[in-house]
Amino acid sequence: MEIAIISGKGGTGKSSITAALASIAESVVLADCDVDAANMHLIMNPSVEEETTYIAGEKAVIDYSKCNSCRICMEYCRFEAISLSENKVSIDSVNCDGCRLCERVCPLAAISMEKNDKSRMYSGTFRFGKMVFGILYPGEENSGKLVAIVRRKAKEIASLNKIDHILIDSPPGIGCSLISSITGVDKVVIVTEPSMSAFSDLVRTVELVSKFNTELSIVINKSDLCQQITNEIIAYCKQNNFKISGTIQFDPEVVYAMVNCMTINEWRPDSETSNILKQIYNSIIN
Repeated sequence: MEIAIISGKGGTGKSSITAALASIAESVVLADCDVDAANMHLIMNPSVEEETTYIAGEKAVIDYSKCNSCRICMEYCRFEAISLSENKVSIDSVNCDGCRLCERVCPLAAISMEKNDKSRMYSGTFRFGKMVFGILYPGEENSGKLVAIVRRKAKEIASLNKIDHILIDSPPGIGCSLISSITGVDKVVIVTEPSMSAFSDLVRTVELVSKFNTELSIVINKSDLCQQITNEIIAYCKQNNFKISGTIQFDPEVVYAMVNCMTINEWRPDSETSNILKQIYNSIIN
């Protein structure tokens, strides 16, 4: 069973809740698909048993032994990636879209394409099972494809080790990487919080998830920060027949747990928050 934990916005506590659920499951494949800002490995400290290079496209580079600064490439570039300074043409690797047009129009064949190969996928073992995570190097692209590769590896590991549950820590928002992380999963859990921005993002996230044939449930984190909005979220869920798997009050011990690279269920196993998370886990998997 694949369970994706998502959120419409960052900062709702999605990753800390995912980590806690993994510690409750005890035998799980944990897939960190938030490849633009992967951080689950900082908490779980997995042993890296496999490292794979992810090719995230290409960028143009100039062979200055051939280039005569004719500026033809500048005239054709539509991404403002090529500039002239002190009569020398240069390419900004961040702005370069890898379209190859400059390579094709260069009369001296002074431009070639170089693979973006700094992104990585890692897999290994952590204290509650197996873990896979991807790290997209700054400026590199195709995050959705890397997410798909991470998920595929997680399925292979789950099958090989006969592990029933895969937990996916998804990226925030509703972009292509999020879509890649929830396509074909068995269940989606949306983590929200009682703020107007989070409520608004919850609504649009639900609209997106509703287009997929998957079971949906909602967790309201830090529910006591604004009881009025929490009540509005609950009313919205009831009106639309959305399952609420649980509500969690703000607990500073969660912060201390994260600082110590532990989940709240490890840090304070008998706390109210830990007990609520156990109830939430049971609600999700049953």
